[in-house]
Parts: sequence; structure tokens; C-alpha cells
Amino acid sequence: MTTAADAVREAAQRIAVVSDTPRLDAELLMAHAMGVERNALLLGRLADAVPAGFEALVEARLAHTPVAYLTGTRAFWTIDLEVGPGALVPRADSETLIEAAVAHFVDRAPTSVLDLGTGPGTLLLAALDHWPQAQGLGVDRSPEALAFARRNAGRLGMGRRARFMLGDWAAALDARFDLVLTNPPYIGTDERLPQEVVGHEPAGALFAGADGLDAYRLLAPQLARLIAPGGVAVVEIGFTQAEPVSALLRAQGLSTRVAQDLGGRPRAIVAG
Repeated sequence: MTTAADAVREAAQRIAVVSDTPRLDAELLMAHAMGVERNALLLGRLADAVPAGFEALVEARLAHTPVAYLTGTRAFWTIDLEVGPGALVPRADSETLIEAAVAHFVDRAPTSVLDLGTGPGTLLLAALDHWPQAQGLGVDRSPEALAFARRNAGRLGMGRRARFMLGDWAAALDARFDLVLTNPPYIGTDERLPQEVVGHEPAGALFAGADGLDAYRLLAPQLARLIAPGGVAVVEIGFTQAEPVSALLRAQGLSTRVAQDLGGRPRAIVAG
């Protein structure tokens, strides 16, 4: 009998041609095929028989389908989010925004949170999980992404604390928030991306004009009127964009500082 351990080892060798994390991918796909968490697989299920659906998952991964789309979930901060086609897959780098917000508020908590371009609810729901007394609003122009966000809020028990709205950034908003979070598209249209990203994730959540700054040009004039006294906006950036994005925000009268990700690269602008 071929065991799960054997199948994971062989799958990892095959997946290595399309992924920088082939062993992790294979383990996540096996756990999903078994209907268990990855830890349960590693701690006691590697000797099991290979489930029937595993090979189809491996073939889909070899066709560059993101692992998160195949398993239907992605961990972010302290929560697990449902994701799939039409929603941007949450990245660990974006946790930098939550870390920067935590550092800003220190021993106090925001009571109102706004997430512009919320996708599947990533930043908003992570913030609400960290600050259980807060309430928030997520805005996105994609009905598909908002459907994921609403399901995630309900599954996480935040249905009464999180609202979602179809909209074009903050154009329709007339309110101030203690914490404004946003991970806008910031990839230049001529930049090359891995096939699993450009071939599957929504282009509208990735690309922002020739220089990748179009979304920031729209957001910068809106942010100052959205931040409540003592509040802050935290804006994700590409690691080469710290200076141009900071300049756009400073031109609107906002002070700025740069927050770095775990790799030591500029990843967010904290503005207030």
C-alpha cells in the first residue's frame, strides 16, 4: 500500500517545478484530501492510505492553481479565511499592517475600523479579532470578494461587528474611523508575476497602472478625511514604493513613517 507519507514525498518532487514550497504544498493538499488539519496529518496520519482525491489536487497545483484555492482556506494573523476564485489570496506580508496598527494603539484599542479593498475580509476581520470590542466596515468593488468576506465574518462570529459595502474606495463614505487599513493593487502593468498569481487571482486586485501607483493617487486625497482624531491609516506598499507613496500622502497633509515586514523590506506606510 502506498502511504500518505510516500505520496506526499513524491508529490513534493513533482510540485517543485511550480512552487518554492513544494513540501508544504503537498502536505496541505494531502491534509485537505483527508479532511484534517496539517498538524493532524503530520502527527498521526502519514501511514494512512492515500485518499482518492489527492492526485487531482496535485494535478491542479501543477497547473499553477494556488494552494489556497484548492483547499479553500488561508491562515492570516489569528484567523482562517475562506478564499477562492474572485478573491485575492491573503499574504503573510500583509500582517505587517496589523502589527503596525497594534504598535500605534499600544495600550488602547480602536473602536471603529475601515478596510478599503477588503477582498475576503482579510485586514478587517484580523483587526476585529485582535480588538474584540471594535466594529468595522469593509469596502470592495468586487461582489465575488464581498461574498467571501460576508461568509468569513459569519463563520468567525463577527457578523454583527463587521459590515461590508460595494464601493469604489471611500468615494461614498462620510465618516471617520480610528483605524483605516488598505492593501490596494500596486503592481505595474508590465511587471511579471508567477503564473499562479496572474493566471488565477483577480487582476483588479493586483495591477495599478504602468508604475503601480494609480490606486494610491486615488486613495491619498481620501485618507485624511477618513482618520478620526488620534487615529491612523496603514497602507500596504510594494517594497520599492515607500518614497513615492509617502510623498503622495504628505502632499495631503499627513505625516508618514515606514513599517517593515519580517524580511526587513518596506511594506506599509503609517499615516496620520
